Parts: sequence; structure tokens; C-alpha cells
Amino acid sequence: MIIVSERLNGQFTDVEKAIKERDAEVIQELAREHVHAGSDYLDVNVGTAVSSGEKKEAMLWMVETIQEVTDVPLAIDSPVEDVLKAGVRACKNPPMINSTQADPEQLNDYLQLAVEEDAAIIALTMDEDGVPNDVQKRVELAGNIVVAAMNAGLPFDHLYIDLVALPVRATQAQPGMVLEALQQLQGIADPPPHFMLGLSNVSQGAVKRSLINRTFLVMCMAMGLDSAILDPMDDELMDALITAELLMNKQIYSDSFLSAYRSSKRG
Repeated sequence: MIIVSERLNGQFTDVEKAIKERDAEVIQELAREHVHAGSDYLDVNVGTAVSSGEKKEAMLWMVETIQEVTDVPLAIDSPVEDVLKAGVRACKNPPMINSTQADPEQLNDYLQLAVEEDAAIIALTMDEDGVPNDVQKRVELAGNIVVAAMNAGLPFDHLYIDLVALPVRATQAQPGMVLEALQQLQGIADPPPHFMLGLSNVSQGAVKRSLINRTFLVMCMAMGLDSAILDPMDDELMDALITAELLMNKQIYSDSFLSAYRSSKRG
């Protein structure tokens, strides 16, 4: 399972404060903790910590600050194109682009960026009409993304298709649509792309968030999900992830399988 840590995001109060004050120690300690917890990528997002005119400089500061303490690659996350591109180009190691929608103009532009920078990219199964309210539209958009990636020359192991989980509290039928779309998309290409999930979206506004997150994660993994943006500091969530991989025969059993997995992720 490819783990992208969600925590280095200006939407969190401590990160927002650190960005405003340029407090490198807070950012670097979070980066160290999340790498130690098993992150394969660190998602970097300045959120609403600064004004729109300051976002690029804040992104570059975060990238530089994190890269001082870890070589783990970064997932550059911004809805503002010039901020995202600046962050991607500042990365020392091949990053992940988070993210593009399936609208052809943005999709092709960001795929070209990914090819130029040897970057991975998350492509969302949503377009100018928003998140689909049915399974087949998600599947159709995923197919369009795969074709566009192939035409752009992007290796499929750099492509992460996100089927877009919406909050179960507001749209209870949507998580089931994600599961069915995942099932239908197995075998969409050979070799296949990755399938990604922004996990915490499914529990927004709900109580028992960790329970909802870990249950949905395991269900999605059974349908072919192999990567997720999540909080690796949630021990119960990580225990569920590790156990699911064990039961899917992706890890070797031992009585200490939880600690063995964590040790392997830490190198």
C-alpha cells in the first residue's frame, strides 16, 4: 500500500500557524514523525494559511524546509496552477502532482508536467460537471484519463486514479459507487495504473471518523485500491491497513506482523 500523509496541510491549525510564522521546526518534526509512521509521500499544501499572493512563496518555503530533513518524495497539492507547478519544480526527488481533474485541457497540461518532471500524478474522476453521481460516469472518466496518459507518454506506474470519495454523512450512496467503480476498473490497462483514495473525505462531518475511515479503506483495498492519502499516525487505521494486506497475501505472516510491517516501512 502506498501511503501519502495528509498532515502537512495548512488547513490544520498547527501547520497554518507554522506557515504564517515560518516556524521550520514544527514542519520538520511533523515530516519526521510521518515518515517514521510509514509515509511513502508527504502531501504538501499551504491551505489557507496565507493570502493568494503569498501562496507560491509559502509553498517553496515548505518544500525547502521539508527536504532539509527527509528524502521521502513530496506530493505537491494546490488548486492554484502556478503554485502547484512551482512546488513540483522545486522538488529534489520525483514528486507526485496532487491533482488534476479529467477535463481535457487541465488533464493534458498536468500530464505533460508529470512527464517533464518524471512525476507521479493523481487524476480525479471528476470534470467540469463535478463529481459523478453514478458509477458509469466515474468509469468513463477513468478510461479517458488512461487514454490521455498513454497519449502523453506517462508510464502507468506514475498514474494514480482517484475515484473521489464524498462524505457518507451527506451522500450515503457515494462510497458504494466508489467500491463498484474500483471493481469494474480492474484490468483497465496492462500494466494497470494505481488507484488512489483521499480517505478522510468519506468521514467529513461524521462522528466515529477513524472507524469509518478504516472500514472503508479495507473495503476499498479488497476491490483493488493500492494507495491512499491518510493519517499514518492513526494507529488503528494503520493496523487495519496492515492486517488487510496480510489477509490479501501481500505480507508474510508472523506473530509480530504489525511491528514487522512498520519496521519494513522505516527501512
